Amino acid sequence: MASQTVKMVITGPFSSGKTEFISSISEIDMVTTERGITTAAEKMVKDSTTVAMDFGRITVDEDLVLYLFGTPGQRRFDFMWEVLAEGMLGFIVMVDSTKPETFREAKSILETFRAYASTPYVIAANKQDMPDAWNTDDLRIALRIEDHVKLLPCVAKDKESVKAVLLELLYAILEEMEES
Repeated sequence: MASQTVKMVITGPFSSGKTEFISSISEIDMVTTERGITTAAEKMVKDSTTVAMDFGRITVDEDLVLYLFGTPGQRRFDFMWEVLAEGMLGFIVMVDSTKPETFREAKSILETFRAYASTPYVIAANKQDMPDAWNTDDLRIALRIEDHVKLLPCVAKDKESVKAVLLELLYAILEEMEES
């Protein structure tokens, strides 16, 4: 029997941790389209940015493989969002918990992806290991996230933390598949 593949999209604002999230758990060398940054303001944050997508894979067991597609975080590359959303069974919105100036953008990206497909999703509150990170309760209020939506603490460079977020989304996807 062929294994079931589940396409998940990891999205969020610029520098929210999408590439780190995928690279920390992918069993293959991550395929990435990182390019050098040319604007001074962005260079202060990091040296490169995703321009098309990141791709990773996780074999859960012989019957289940997860394909992880990371989107570019910058609006100038948002034409890739709809392409990457095609066929997704669920998505994760990464939020940098230390940067309240990006919360509005994260909420906007969430609404955009909800419009692409009515699939399960979770929100990952990244950088929870940092002293200035907002806690998830305060983030829920700031992002105006309904109580039923899972907003999970995350540290994108920690494999166990990433695994916990992915499992929450996977459970929601499998639950939806059973209902339909």
